[in-house]
Amino acid sequence: MKPLAALVFFAASLALAQAPAPTSPGPAAAADAQAGTEASLPLNTITVRSNLVVVPALVRTKSGELVYTLQAKDFILTDDGVEQKLRLEQETGNQPLAMVVIVQTGGDAAVHLDQYQGLEPMLDNMLGGIQHEVAVVGFDSTPILLHGFSPNLSFISHSLDILDPGDNKAAVLDAIVFAVNLLSKQPTTYRRAILLLSQTTDNGSQTPLVDALHAISDTNTVIYSVGFHTTGTDEGSEAAKFSSDDPGPQHGCFSRNLGTDANGKPIKPTESVGSQDLNCVEELLPPLRLAHLAEIAARHALRRNISESVAHLTGGEYFKFKNVKTLDHDLMTIANHIPNRYVLTFQPQSPTPGFHYIALKLRYASSLSVEARNGYWVNADGGTSTPQP
Repeated sequence: MKPLAALVFFAASLALAQAPAPTSPGPAAAADAQAGTEASLPLNTITVRSNLVVVPALVRTKSGELVYTLQAKDFILTDDGVEQKLRLEQETGNQPLAMVVIVQTGGDAAVHLDQYQGLEPMLDNMLGGIQHEVAVVGFDSTPILLHGFSPNLSFISHSLDILDPGDNKAAVLDAIVFAVNLLSKQPTTYRRAILLLSQTTDNGSQTPLVDALHAISDTNTVIYSVGFHTTGTDEGSEAAKFSSDDPGPQHGCFSRNLGTDANGKPIKPTESVGSQDLNCVEELLPPLRLAHLAEIAARHALRRNISESVAHLTGGEYFKFKNVKTLDHDLMTIANHIPNRYVLTFQPQSPTPGFHYIALKLRYASSLSVEARNGYWVNADGGTSTPQP
């Protein structure tokens, strides 16, 4: 298999409908207004409805080496507990890419602004080999378009070089919804991605959690995030409300104790505690109940760590921000992983409206780890949607 590119959006022209204008102001409406005035993006759109779900997947060995040789038959994907027929897409690496760089300027981000300077080489390494359009969104209590979509990475880098500190808020969810709406105006032939540089918790967003979950899960946009912890909140205490380090019953599906390897060393899990619990519950609950539980878990995860949660929801990756050196390393890793993901697609057998929990596993090679999106949203008409100019 040749290395594949992630972040792919496939449009199916099953039915066309004129996209309605926003009825109330918000991040999406603000993005429309700014896109129209600052980036000359079209205001009138046609919405393409499709029930094709795209699942980018990264497969690695225990040592972290990427695996390229798998086929569709080597994967098992369940949608709310029901196994789906998968297709492995080929030769997607040359598709154009639209990316929004979201950078926090408010709250605790003020001390990090100078660390975002001089990123042009990293952006060029990530995007230089393909046709691309990149925009920059800054945010404190309000998201704002700092630079409209452009193929010129020098302009984009300059926008990141001259960031000014914002107020004491960090409306992360509002900024993500704002960016998703900007990407929705890009041609459907473009892959879509977001690079999020922010703190891990929200402070000031007006977007309800369920609406944010809908926006994040409704399009095939992959989010890569680099998050830093805030100094004003005890995130460890907050996380404890929604998760537990309890080892669970021995040898059961919920057990955290996986035994030892041939050398007597403890076997490390390849998935998070939350993912393990959902995968176990998947075997015990009927589909609709599982979907409801997964939606609740996703909303809780957004409260606990937005940066990590949106990456997992969309099939991207999350990195902890430490300093300029680690940021460069993280961006280099993203650049390496973008073109080396399997791109799997499926058509849901029962596209029930609302949030769907999906789980991707390997059929045989349990020693390998798989990273992929864990959810998507179905609209009331039975399809996902993305506006097209």
